[in-house]
Amino acid sequence: MAPLANNHISVDCAVFGFDGEQLRILLLKRSGVTVAGEELNDFKLPGSLIYQDEDLDEAASRVLRELTGVSDIALTQFKAFGSKDRTSNPRDVHWLERAQQARVERIVTIAYFALVKLDKNLERSVDPAVAEWRALDEVGALAFDHNLIIEEALKAIRRETGNDRALVFDLLPKKFTASQLRTLMQILSGKQLDVRNFHKKISQLPYIVPLDERQQGVAHRAARYYRFDRKAYSGSR
Repeated sequence: MAPLANNHISVDCAVFGFDGEQLRILLLKRSGVTVAGEELNDFKLPGSLIYQDEDLDEAASRVLRELTGVSDIALTQFKAFGSKDRTSNPRDVHWLERAQQARVERIVTIAYFALVKLDKNLERSVDPAVAEWRALDEVGALAFDHNLIIEEALKAIRRETGNDRALVFDLLPKKFTASQLRTLMQILSGKQLDVRNFHKKISQLPYIVPLDERQQGVAHRAARYYRFDRKAYSGSR
């Protein structure tokens, strides 16, 4: 293991992927450590203390590269978390000291979020014994203050997607249905959207391009596919 730069500074990554129906987040499993006679069996966000030879962005990229094998995930730094209570749970401290082989006291973490297309290749890149893509409404209680980090990450994403709609399409496949787009927009906005009005609105947007292609092998009426035209979006702003 490379030498640590500082035992009191870390990075944590909230990586969100959309599976067409739900927004999911990448969580790391904590296991194999026993605290007060009880083996840990819970989850946390992917993260790490900083190594001596890397800066913050490099550390965050390393964390995801080691976990997924993917090196080009775009990460956005959005907030620092430094509450005195971050390491108040001895279970968390004991696990981190075992994982990092270093004494841990108070830790400030720099948080990042990422929006990724959750395709089969990315799902398979994650070892299910180490981590999993969990639906947001099934996250449960996480280690440290990681539930708070997710909450703040969603706020940051809503602000960013409000300013730049192109970010929404980072979560969608290259071809998507209007229903998938509406579902995602509802999740990100926290609001229900009227189906008829939504279809009317997207039909007026030059950067959402209808394709001469529909879903195959579905029990319901096959929906039309659309694609996002980034150049048209840039020209419409």
